[in-house]
Amino acid sequence: MSERVNEKKKPAPADNAAANPVAKAKAEAAMPALGVKGMLRWAWTQLTSMRTALFLLLLLAVAAVPGSLFPQRPANPSIVTQYIADHPDYGKILDSLQLYDVYSSAWFSAIYILLFISLIGCVVPRAIAHYRAMRSQPPRTPARLSRLPEYGTLVIPADAGIPASDAIADAAAKLKKRGYRVDVRDDDGERPSLGAERGFLKEVGNLVFHTSLIGVLVSVAAGGLFGYSGQRILVEGDTFVNTLVGYDQFTPGTNFQSSQLQPYSIQLDKFQITFDRESKGKFGQPIDFKADVTTRETPDAPAEKQVLKVNDPVSLGGTSIYLTGNGYAPVVTIRDGAGNVAMQGPVVAKLQGDNYYSSVVIKVPDAKPDQLGFAGFFLPTAFVTEEGVSFSGDPELINPQLTLNSYFGDLGLNAGAPQNVFELDVKKLTPLNARNLDAGGITLAPGSTYTLPDGKGTISFDGVKRYIGVDIHHNPGQLYALIFALLAVAGLVTSLYVNRRRVWVRTGTHPDGRTMVEYGLLARGEDHRLAAEAETIRGLLTEEWGLDSRTASQTAPSGPEDNGPAESATKGASSESRPEDFIQSTAGSSESKKDQ
Repeated sequence: MSERVNEKKKPAPADNAAANPVAKAKAEAAMPALGVKGMLRWAWTQLTSMRTALFLLLLLAVAAVPGSLFPQRPANPSIVTQYIADHPDYGKILDSLQLYDVYSSAWFSAIYILLFISLIGCVVPRAIAHYRAMRSQPPRTPARLSRLPEYGTLVIPADAGIPASDAIADAAAKLKKRGYRVDVRDDDGERPSLGAERGFLKEVGNLVFHTSLIGVLVSVAAGGLFGYSGQRILVEGDTFVNTLVGYDQFTPGTNFQSSQLQPYSIQLDKFQITFDRESKGKFGQPIDFKADVTTRETPDAPAEKQVLKVNDPVSLGGTSIYLTGNGYAPVVTIRDGAGNVAMQGPVVAKLQGDNYYSSVVIKVPDAKPDQLGFAGFFLPTAFVTEEGVSFSGDPELINPQLTLNSYFGDLGLNAGAPQNVFELDVKKLTPLNARNLDAGGITLAPGSTYTLPDGKGTISFDGVKRYIGVDIHHNPGQLYALIFALLAVAGLVTSLYVNRRRVWVRTGTHPDGRTMVEYGLLARGEDHRLAAEAETIRGLLTEEWGLDSRTASQTAPSGPEDNGPAESATKGASSESRPEDFIQSTAGSSESKKDQ
């Protein structure tokens, strides 16, 4: 029964629409089409929002993860080729998704460009708005200052001889000294006031921070597009010329051109190492490295002597050359079975253990009738245990020894496949010398020669040189990235520690001759130091007018003649309700009318 009653009382939609014209208009209203222009404006608004910029920044970090999970073609193409060959089921799919060229891929570049545009769209409108705010006058004086977070009143006695106009001028001078931008209103009227504002550097810091982020993005992009890096091993007496063929390993930028390489040269004259000879726990450890080099900015430039040290690079042709490694390079001469010199010169020994224990690999593809290969180790100061095991007892060249195994056969170099110079694949080679063979291994001291079995030739140990490994970097955006990063930090610190504040002061003259002063402070955002600023301003004004801080807000006892509106304007001027009465008692003033 109740349900039927409810249904009967419920009005029909048609009757409701007829009775309510507003509802009928809403029902018949149709949303206008957004159109192409409106859609573009909406898309631009979404793209340039700070929320979108933060999302794109997070997305960029996520998009960079595959670059550390999969080998990258710009760094080492041979590893990428081998990776695809080892994973034929999905290797080519990853290649089609550009996961081997992450940082130059279309999708990574799209995220990067969108982030760049989003930041610009955020910063430019804010910069324009802030510029207009800096050129505009402080906001008008509120009608009721007592509603502000920090509010106070002062009373200047009549015998002080400070009228309202002078009081507002004194307040303006004090605020200007504290760095406020001051605008005095109605200084010749009955109710003069002022508006003051400071802390524009807070928004400037924000703008500098976001602009610097854009600068960092541009600098990093410039370095990735036009920069390059490479490595080279230099033996004492060798010269490196800054050309593509001069590098042992070279990693170009996306838009690198060989014309960017300035043909400077650097020659390693001598490399010196200082070892610890005093400490017991670290005896023999290297403590200082110094490479004496001769450089030329151009082929025709005069030679210049320089010193290359760790963390002290040499700058040439817009590149920085860093000292990153060192070791020994035994000098050998290898003759083939016909007695011809098949190989002669220093061989870089790769560090493997303590006291510069180093592995040595020698490949001699020009030997006749068979190619020769050697693998073993080099000891700067050789010691032999009772079991016949050799080890290095000191990093200095006190008793150098070269111990090798020899092989002959096809080294596989003619096939064109890249090989590691520090590794020798002996699977397809026939051993000539080894400890487990009748011929035994090869042990050489400086100046000695060993004759290989079966008339395969000879090997001589002529001496030892030192070598260094250098990293060569050219990054045109590196300096700018550092500058923008420092600016970003400075802008962030400024925005965190500078507060945007506004101060208003209003003065007036009481019928008994006293000058009434009220002031209020407002901060933009949270400012826990606003109360302290209010106390400081109060102290400055109190000192300026020679008031007693304890009685500055008190009034003289009221007599019978004080009854009426004047009494409400003076009694308890420090409370929140009385100053409002004081403002209302002067509601006819021009300032009050303007505020209302």
